[in-house]
Amino acid sequence: MSKKLVIIDTDCGIDDAQALFMALAAPRVQVLGISCVFGNADINNVCQNVLRVLSVCGREEVPVFCGCGGPLVGANKPLSDHFGTDGLGDVLKDKDPQWEQKIQREHAVNAMIRLVSEHQSQVSLVALGPLTNLAMAIRLDPEFPKKLKDLYIMGGNMEGKGNVTLCAEFNFLMDVESAYVVLEEFLCTTYIATWEYAFRNKLPWEFFEELINQDFPAARFMKTVTSQCWAYSREAMMKKQGVYFGPGFVSYDAYAMAAFIDSSVVRESIHCPVRVELQGSIGRGMMALDRTDKLKKTHKVFVFDQCDVEKFGQLLMMSLRQP
Repeated sequence: MSKKLVIIDTDCGIDDAQALFMALAAPRVQVLGISCVFGNADINNVCQNVLRVLSVCGREEVPVFCGCGGPLVGANKPLSDHFGTDGLGDVLKDKDPQWEQKIQREHAVNAMIRLVSEHQSQVSLVALGPLTNLAMAIRLDPEFPKKLKDLYIMGGNMEGKGNVTLCAEFNFLMDVESAYVVLEEFLCTTYIATWEYAFRNKLPWEFFEELINQDFPAARFMKTVTSQCWAYSREAMMKKQGVYFGPGFVSYDAYAMAAFIDSSVVRESIHCPVRVELQGSIGRGMMALDRTDKLKKTHKVFVFDQCDVEKFGQLLMMSLRQP
C-alpha cells in the first residue's frame, strides 16, 4: 500500500511535538517536509524545536523550512507562554549552535507550493499553528489549494468558547486574517479539530502518566519538556479550563494529526460552512458554524464532533514507542 504524503505546518510547542512524533511513527505516512510558523514561540525557537523532535527519533533527513515570523497584517502579538517561552517548557539547555545550517534555505511557503505542485492531488497538509504560511501560499499561488489532496487544521472553535479571549482560540487569534483567508479561499476538502473538540474528547491524567513514563527516547523527551510546564499540571489546568470541560489531559494538535493518520478516529463530524469573525472586541477570531445556511456559501468543511478516544489513545501511546 502506498504511503500517505503529508506536509506539516507547525508552531512547534509541546503539543505540536507530540503530533510530530505521531506522524513520524505512523508506518504508512511519508512526511515530505515540515514548515515552521510563529505561534507557541518565536520562529527561531520553533525551527529549533522541530529539529529537536527529529533528532530524538532519528529522522533528521526530513527537511525543515522556516516560514512566517508574524501575522499576515498588523503587528506581531505577544507570544503565549502556554508551553514556556521557548515552546518546550523552558527546560532544554543543550541548544545546537549549528541549528541554522540544518534549516533549508528555501522559504517554507515556497517549499509548500513546490512540494504540492510536484505531487498534485496526493499531499495532505496538516496545519497545527497560526495559518499565516497557508494564507501566504494562496496569495503567491491562487491554484495552491486545488493541488492539495486535503487540509487538516487544529484551531478555531465551534461553541464560541475561547482559550485566549472570551470567544477565540489561540491559533486563529494569533492571525485572524489568515484564518479568514484560509477558510474562505481554500476550497479543498477541509477537516477541523477545534479547541472544544479536543477538550470534549480528553483523556484521564492517569493515561498521561502512563504515556510519558514509557522507557523510550520520545517518551523521555516528552516527560522532560512537560515536567515544569503549568499546562501539564492537573491543578493549573482545572482552574483554567475546568470550568468548561472538567479535568483531563488534552494533546491539542495530536487530534488533527490522528484524524489524518486514521480517519476512523473521528466518529462524527458536522459538515457545514464556517466563517471566522474579523470584527468585534469580543468576537474577533471566533469561528462560526453556519448550520442553517445563512451565509449562502457553497463550500462546506468537516468540523470534528465525536472522537474514538480509545483509538486516539492508542495512537498517542504508540507514537512515543519509537526506538
